[in-house]
Amino acid sequence: MARIPVKGPGGGYDIVIEAGLLQDGERLASEFCLANRVAVGTTDTIAGMHGHALTRRLPDAVLVTMPDGEKHKSLKTVSQMYSDFVAAGLDRQGTVLALGGGVACDTFGYAATTYLRGVRLVMAPTSLLAMVDASVGGKTGVDIAEGKNLVGTFARPAAVLIDSDVLETLPEGEWRNGMAEVLKHGLLADAQLLDPALHNRNNALALVARAVQVKVDLVQRDPFEQNVRAWLNLGHTFAHAIELVSDFRWSHGEAVGVGLVAAARLSHAMGLCPAALTDQVEACVARAGLPVRLGGMGAEAICAAMATDKKRRAGRVRFVLLRALHDVTLVDDVPMAAVVEVLNGMQEIPVREERPC
Repeated sequence: MARIPVKGPGGGYDIVIEAGLLQDGERLASEFCLANRVAVGTTDTIAGMHGHALTRRLPDAVLVTMPDGEKHKSLKTVSQMYSDFVAAGLDRQGTVLALGGGVACDTFGYAATTYLRGVRLVMAPTSLLAMVDASVGGKTGVDIAEGKNLVGTFARPAAVLIDSDVLETLPEGEWRNGMAEVLKHGLLADAQLLDPALHNRNNALALVARAVQVKVDLVQRDPFEQNVRAWLNLGHTFAHAIELVSDFRWSHGEAVGVGLVAAARLSHAMGLCPAALTDQVEACVARAGLPVRLGGMGAEAICAAMATDKKRRAGRVRFVLLRALHDVTLVDDVPMAAVVEVLNGMQEIPVREERPC
């Protein structure tokens, strides 16, 4: 078990990481104040796996669902959620319990923080990616046609409840998706997260706790993303554009994985880091089973998609780049020609080599 306190504007909250945490309805109701009306918000798939059972465990809960998939992380879906909350009798004393992966946490989180000008929000992530990223840090958001996460809020949850037992039902592909964010946190601050020995479900509690701690440390230093919190976007300028160009056929984790490789290559191209670091990043991503090449996706299309990235400053795309392991910098003046060259260089099929990460 781990309990990680998060301090910030407006008060703090705890991230509780524990096997079996969601199984005890009485404890959830008393310790985490889920005794009043609760809307358990989740996707259709997670409803069948965990949502119905969790709703029955709580004394006064109703299940609200959304369709699966990134394409439903939208204002249209949020509008339907508002109607569902009204029908469920959710008032300002109630709670939205966002249960699921990144899509559910982001979408129900945004709906909760805007319904009735904001109701109480508790996050209960069920995927590795959501546990180490989407549920931590108090950001919510939905996509619009022009780009990913362009509409959202900063919103402090009342608690984040991470039950490592739910990872037993997580498909292998979703585990790999989460590993992309774990590796990102390892590159930012914790080299142990790059150790393949830690990358299995038997070590889930330790893996999640270490990865969460990296994000919490940065969020506490910069709650509204004015400087160092932006480091968490390492690889994401590329990733969000790749997701958009692929019409979300690439998952977020796959896009982040190849985005980390692209960020490392761009760092080297800009003279910021040695080639050995780019090799290390690529080896780590490949060992986690994530893509390290673009599979024919055009550089020009990816660069065009970056034009709507929410991290732009004064019309320029901002990149998070590496000078060394755990040494990160924000760069606003990257020539797009350099970005195109990096992306064009990621089209070929790599020769597989066994290299330590």
